Amino acid sequence: MTGIAVIIPTYNRASLLGRALQSVQQQTLTCSEVVVVDDGSTDDTASRVLHFASQCSFPVRYFSQRNQGPAAARNRGIEESDSSFLAFLDSDDHWHKKKLELQFGALRKRPEMLISHTREKWLRRGVHLNQKKIHQPGNGDIFSHCLQLCAVGMSTVMVRKELFAEIGLFKEEMRCCEDYDLWLRTSSRYPFLLLDAPLTIKEGGRQDQVSWQYRMGMDKLRIGAILDLLREGDLALNQLVCSLQELQKKCLVYGQGCVKHLRPEEGECYLRIAEWTTTQLDMETAIPFTVPENPACQVKSEE
Repeated sequence: MTGIAVIIPTYNRASLLGRALQSVQQQTLTCSEVVVVDDGSTDDTASRVLHFASQCSFPVRYFSQRNQGPAAARNRGIEESDSSFLAFLDSDDHWHKKKLELQFGALRKRPEMLISHTREKWLRRGVHLNQKKIHQPGNGDIFSHCLQLCAVGMSTVMVRKELFAEIGLFKEEMRCCEDYDLWLRTSSRYPFLLLDAPLTIKEGGRQDQVSWQYRMGMDKLRIGAILDLLREGDLALNQLVCSLQELQKKCLVYGQGCVKHLRPEEGECYLRIAEWTTTQLDMETAIPFTVPENPACQVKSEE
């Protein structure tokens, strides 16, 4: 067996889950196990997974839990898996048939690399979408790219399980942007190995997707992730400067948006954080600082 676990979190996607599972079954390199974590579905997800499992040559393990969000579901999959390599697949995405073979081979050739990702093919309601340059994935040090946006597609990733002992699991309190937070923590410490081929097919444009449901608050969540990263205080100087610059940019955009949409108190809170970042950048980050709280909006101006 390869030692690869495929982790699939799912919530009320029985009609799409079958395609994801089929794409695992059709891989040219057979995985050691599939771990499906059902995050409180009320449809017939369980029966479909059990039917699929009865037809597979590899173990399919099914776990059900109360609805807690994708971070908790992925963490459950990580904890329940028995394999040294973990590949993540969202239940509405699917893979090219050689995805596991090529990615596993690349990681085996580079034992110093802990994490790999691939390019994606994007579809919206079955229609191909061209990616903008900013969405093109990177290789090696991708920290600055990860600060800008979620630069790594969740369904593209394969990791050595030991990575999570180093950086921790997904933050379960985050119902969205939990992947953005994880990629920040990872890319600040480790390079990413890119397979420069569209081995992951990503489906978008549906209202059941978390990214659609939280589309108006994603910048707020990303600001919180950057603040948490700064608070941990384990960044190189160039990473610290990049983090402060991106935090300033995001806080200005979000704060001004709040003011424009008649939420002045919340807006001023984020604009004060932008002012704070200006002060730190003017000092060239030479002096230790206390990071503002993640706005619940308790941030006060520094005297």
